[in-house]
Amino acid sequence: MVETIYLKSSSIRIIDFNKDVQKTDSHFIDCGASRPRMKQATAKTEMSRFNISPDEDSSCSSNSNDYSYQKKVAIGSQYPDMDAESQNFLPPMEYPPGKKKYETEYSPGTTSFGMSVFNLGNAIMGSGILGLSYAMANTGIVLFVILLVAVSIFSLYSVHLLIKTANEGGSMVYEQLGYKAFGMPGKLAASCSITMQNIGAMSSYLYIVKYELPIVIQAFLGVKENSGEWYLNGDYLVLLVSLAIILPLSLLRNLGYLGYTSGFSLLCMVFFLIVVIYKKFHIPCPPTLEQDAVNITLNSTFSYTDDTVKNATAHHDQEKCRPKYFVFNSQTVYAVPILTFAFVCHPAILPMYEELKDRSRKKMQGVANVSFLAMFIMYLLAALFGYLTFGERVESELLHTYSKLYKFDTVLLVVRLAVLTAVTLTVPVVLFPIRTSVNQLLCASKEFSWLRHIVITGLLLGGTNALVIFVPSIRDIFGFIGASAAAMLIFILPSAFYIKLVKKESMKSIQKIGAFAFLCSGFLVMFGSITLIVLDWIHNTADGH
Repeated sequence: MVETIYLKSSSIRIIDFNKDVQKTDSHFIDCGASRPRMKQATAKTEMSRFNISPDEDSSCSSNSNDYSYQKKVAIGSQYPDMDAESQNFLPPMEYPPGKKKYETEYSPGTTSFGMSVFNLGNAIMGSGILGLSYAMANTGIVLFVILLVAVSIFSLYSVHLLIKTANEGGSMVYEQLGYKAFGMPGKLAASCSITMQNIGAMSSYLYIVKYELPIVIQAFLGVKENSGEWYLNGDYLVLLVSLAIILPLSLLRNLGYLGYTSGFSLLCMVFFLIVVIYKKFHIPCPPTLEQDAVNITLNSTFSYTDDTVKNATAHHDQEKCRPKYFVFNSQTVYAVPILTFAFVCHPAILPMYEELKDRSRKKMQGVANVSFLAMFIMYLLAALFGYLTFGERVESELLHTYSKLYKFDTVLLVVRLAVLTAVTLTVPVVLFPIRTSVNQLLCASKEFSWLRHIVITGLLLGGTNALVIFVPSIRDIFGFIGASAAAMLIFILPSAFYIKLVKKESMKSIQKIGAFAFLCSGFLVMFGSITLIVLDWIHNTADGH
């Protein structure tokens, strides 16, 4: 009876890996040649039958003959020492004679449910949290909550489509699913979307360096006003940090020791959230500090002896601080792209799925549900308390709003230092997959070259610095990347891959109809948001802003 179960389970695995089903019988003969090995495999198969149901098993379908990529190593991975430069686009493995392919390719995940939740939280959480208060200020509290709920639910549905497609398509890599679905155009669409998203993330991190590092230096030097010194110029400082710290770290072939910076970054953002909530009850609105930009302007223009001006100004400030529930203005268009940018984590879903211990679709969906719920709560609290603190005065990068008013506050200074350290160490980690993708697209068949490695790294980092220096606001990065690359990764690509690769469901089924509607909504979000953002840019340019 045990051997019958073994043959049934093994045949499922072998048929999934080998296109020629008739070779299965000869494979069984080889399996029976060694009785001890067969008993050992039987025990493993019995355990897998209890842990993973046949319709949810991804471990067998995830390892196909054309699986040419390897995953990023997550925290808790069983491959911590793997050369990071070899984690993607690896050639097919050669198997020794007598070694069964399914025995070599199949490896059970080792990451626990809790650690997977933490890893996925790291992947979701990023600089996008800094722009949420600005989005709430330009949508109102109620409309923002509706949009936040909608984007989080859509993102979870996208994860569901992606996991199911990975099972049916037989790949655990986003780009490879694109290749299986649509050939090279699908692979390029996935690769370009991931690259754009990562460049947007890098740019947002360097924007934080540009905004916050001059203020930190001012605080340490005790300089109250920035009089134009080069060491207080954000453009010079971001170049200096890129050349002195980020570039040397990015040139390393193995960034494994930086893998835990994502965890440190998450802890910094949690600390930032706690400070935002704490400061809400200690900062008056409107602010009464000298550093308030409005008061500085008024002091240079008016005399405060005029009671009429004083009363009008006070009334205007109070109106700006009053929370609003629905807001529609020219900046409302940025709300959805900022939210989609904040929730993108989909390229990391499949590697984490493969690393999950006793993996199944249901278990991975549970990981996603818990992670998204935690991030939903953090995002809502950060947006709400940041907005209630500053009202309409909140800027597109929340931390910079504090910086303009409270440059020498000790708690905020600690937050800035922590965030600056986290983002500086995270940029090389984000740059790494971009360089790998570019390198493989341009010269996949060539041997590793230090010259090519340095040139690609320098060009990517230089281009990102140019973007940070010349693009006027981090809002534009959040908006455009969120409307294009993030919309592709959340809405369009998962639904398109699902429709193409999941063959067992007809186009008239509820699942396929839902995926098609999701695809159409993705195109609507992407083209609608990009159109409105470009129109806003044109309007601001015409007005001289």
